[in-house]
Amino acid sequence: MTQVLLRLFSASPAMGRLSNPKTLFPLICCDHSSVHLNPIRCYRFTPQMSSTDHHFSEPIEPFTPKRALVLTKFSRYEFEKKRNPDLSEEQLITSLESRGSDYKRLISHHNIHKQSQDHITQCLKASGIETKVVNRTEYTDKNIEWADLIITSGGDGTFLMAASKVNNRNKPLIGVNSDPQRSVGHLCLPKRYSNNFGEALRLLSDGHFKWKYRQRIRVILESENANEEPLELHEQQLKCLENRFLDLESSQDSKDTKCVRNAKTVKKVLPFKALNEVFVGETISSRVSYYEFSVNDKTRAKLKSSGLTVCTGTGSTSWFFNINKVTPQCVQSLFQIINTEMNGQTLPENDTKAIERVTEKFNNSLIFDPSEPLMAYVIRDPVVFGTEFQSNPRGFAKTISLKSRMTDANIVIDGGLSYKFNDGAKVTFAILEEDALRTVSLKE
Repeated sequence: MTQVLLRLFSASPAMGRLSNPKTLFPLICCDHSSVHLNPIRCYRFTPQMSSTDHHFSEPIEPFTPKRALVLTKFSRYEFEKKRNPDLSEEQLITSLESRGSDYKRLISHHNIHKQSQDHITQCLKASGIETKVVNRTEYTDKNIEWADLIITSGGDGTFLMAASKVNNRNKPLIGVNSDPQRSVGHLCLPKRYSNNFGEALRLLSDGHFKWKYRQRIRVILESENANEEPLELHEQQLKCLENRFLDLESSQDSKDTKCVRNAKTVKKVLPFKALNEVFVGETISSRVSYYEFSVNDKTRAKLKSSGLTVCTGTGSTSWFFNINKVTPQCVQSLFQIINTEMNGQTLPENDTKAIERVTEKFNNSLIFDPSEPLMAYVIRDPVVFGTEFQSNPRGFAKTISLKSRMTDANIVIDGGLSYKFNDGAKVTFAILEEDALRTVSLKE
């Protein structure tokens, strides 16, 4: 541990485009033999460096789509209206105020989103592109197949929803941040194009862009529930369900979703791919998740934990990052412990700048490129069983497989779609180049 921290601390504080893989290797790539790359490329990013600077392929010719599908954000105001269909506007205002929400603010942001949506469609039509606008319930396979280009008007959540259903590697997806003053929109075009989308279209038609491919996670589920429709967590919130597996209102839906004992097991590649991450665990977070876990076809090990998160390079800046990041307080404590154990002032435990530099380098080492054909996994709060468990609680993989030993568990794709994953069910996560999502990076 001392050698690792000394190596990290002695590395140059200057933020270069890439860190030496050997410098970061002990911190995140503890078992590179389990991954079919040698060595694993661990990227460190500067604030100025985009996570999309690598693995671009130049467009052969300008991109001039004929048909564009625009997926719009479901605003908070629309959410409240749909959740309370029987309330008048005055009653809705009273309800919102009783919960501490500002009605005027909701309307203001709703109008901003609608203005952005109108701006996008006007620019598309002015460019001679046939345009169709859909909401989340109208975002169907038929409409996706119709379009040459898919555009989201919203934020990262809208982009993730759109990405999950695009099954054609050659169909581009572009995100436009509809409220750039309020949100960052990491997956969207730079903010300056939010109110000048016509310029983005001009750059596409002139060929001033690069194709960018973001890897996605394929989910192969083997379960008696594999053919069931996933629970859409957004819709679940709308229905205010107290139990996530309550039967639906109609008798037919109730018959379809009811758990059937001794039902036939089905193996199925799920129609939704994860751009950010997949989470596996018990529905109630206080329950321990129990499962068998294998990385890259190695022997499965029985584990108990708070669940498992598997992410792509795109998702490595999100939930995965926040699970694993360290704080300056943590680094300082490690310095103090090591100095005590070494009986000397080996590490600068009172040097604030040194501590912040080490913290930043470790946290940056958790991020990898979205185009990298790898998954990163983290076992949350692991409890190890048996003596044959060789894996690390965090690492990289090309394939990951699990067998459920849980009673009320789920596989959640990008925080929005949930599949049952109860005792005996199996799942495999894989990264395949053919599943990558095509997006663009506009040249400046």
